[in-house]
This record gives sequence, structure tokens and C-alpha cells, in this order.
Amino acid sequence: MRLKEIREKHGLSQLKLALELNVNQNTISRYETGERQAGYKELILLADYFDVSIDYLLERTDNPNVNR
Repeated sequence: MRLKEIREKHGLSQLKLALELNVNQNTISRYETGERQAGYKELILLADYFDVSIDYLLERTDNPNVNR
């Protein structure tokens, strides 16, 4: 997942993102290291927060645009 790249691009710390999304900072860290995989609801939450597609988050495409 390219969460770390997107988070850093937006100038957010793991803690700030965790607070924004109402999750534990350890959860964000584990997503970024691949120690834990985000579930369906979490992927939607992250994609909506950063306004990118889930495919972009999961590195299935280099196009961050959301098809609506």
C-alpha cells in the first residue's frame, strides 16, 4: 500500500492521520509497514480522506483519480 507516500505528501504525521481518522497510531504504522492489511471499510476511509482511488492506494494503478 502506498499510504506512507500519500501521508507524507500531505505533510501528515502518523499520529495526526490517526487522530483525523479516529484510529490508533499503531494501526497506521502497521498499514505502512505491511504488518497489517486494511480492511474494506478502512480502505474506503483512507481513499475518501485523501481523495484517491482504492486501486491507487493498493498500487494497482498510478492514476490517483477516483472514477465517480
